[in-house]
Amino acid sequence: MNAPQIAYVGLGSNLADPAYQIDQAFAELARLPHTRLLACSSAYRSAPVGYADQPDFVNAVAQIETSLPPHALLNALLELEHCHGRERTFRNAPRTLDLDLLLYNGLICHEAGLTLPHPRMHERAFVLLPLLEIAPHCTIPGRGAAAEWAQTCHDQQVERLDRREAPRRASA
Repeated sequence: MNAPQIAYVGLGSNLADPAYQIDQAFAELARLPHTRLLACSSAYRSAPVGYADQPDFVNAVAQIETSLPPHALLNALLELEHCHGRERTFRNAPRTLDLDLLLYNGLICHEAGLTLPHPRMHERAFVLLPLLEIAPHCTIPGRGAAAEWAQTCHDQQVERLDRREAPRRASA
């Protein structure tokens, strides 16, 4: 087994009670083998990207410590999506749960099925704002400070949800 690494996972949902889906996914991330949930962002509401004729999304970011190698972690995330009924009918389709491996211990990787850092994370406020909430000094490998990229996304509508609408926060 690998030495523990810090990774960040983006969570999103816009079907089947999205806040509940995110809350359940946080709990399931904490139960992954050789993995510990360190921090959970607040939930954020955002408009869909790409295919606009669908409900708004609830998004969040989790910080985990894991001994799983990147491909094994990605496979575990895909299995969690499947358990939540995720169907990949078309690009940017509505979904019960979307789990994206955003960052993995500073790794830059372009392999079949896995690109790190996530290739579009620096363009999306719904990723950057929750990421910066739990990791304010985060750097995106090969791109620079996440906070600087967040400033370029100021025109994107993202709303932090209050605690009644948001998933519970995990203890670190």
